[in-house]
Amino acid sequence: MSQSKVFAHGPLCLFQKYEFFVEMTCEGCSNAVARVLNKLGGVEFEIDLPNKKVFIESEHSVDTLLETLKKTGKTVTYIGPKE
Repeated sequence: MSQSKVFAHGPLCLFQKYEFFVEMTCEGCSNAVARVLNKLGGVEFEIDLPNKKVFIESEHSVDTLLETLKKTGKTVTYIGPKE
């Protein structure tokens, strides 16, 4: 039987997928991104440090995610929805 990731609010497939550019230069930067996203909660994310991208699946709005990522002190740009 296959398993799917499930959050308290329902299956992950109901969440929106977003792509952001974050000016990350080292593992410390990516750890800061992970820290603020984990603190926000309600997110699944993947950090692509070499390409300075963060992929997020979340129930939160783009604005909320953008403001959360900016708490790292890094330059953040919303790229668009992720397919």
